Amino acid sequence: MFGLAVRFTLKDEESASGFDALVAETLPQIRESEPGTLVYAVHRVEEKPLERYFYELYRDRAAFDAHEEQPHVKRFLDARGQYLASVDVDFLTVQDAKGVSG
Repeated sequence: MFGLAVRFTLKDEESASGFDALVAETLPQIRESEPGTLVYAVHRVEEKPLERYFYELYRDRAAFDAHEEQPHVKRFLDARGQYLASVDVDFLTVQDAKGVSG
């Protein structure tokens, strides 16, 4: 199992709206066409309206690499920069869990 957590900080409220629209366009395609993507959760942060957290869990590193090569993901990666003040990525290795096997 392979995962990552990503914190996006958006420039302003207009950027937050644009980013959320981009996510809404991308996520259904991830659901429909990526069997190796086990969890792709997008979170808003309470009392921090310009932050979004993504929690992503993949069957393995190869499934993540396949995700990154999808046209809808490439479009997301290319378009997101216009909305961002910063991005922080942490790559994760499952140590123990409920509901998933590592």
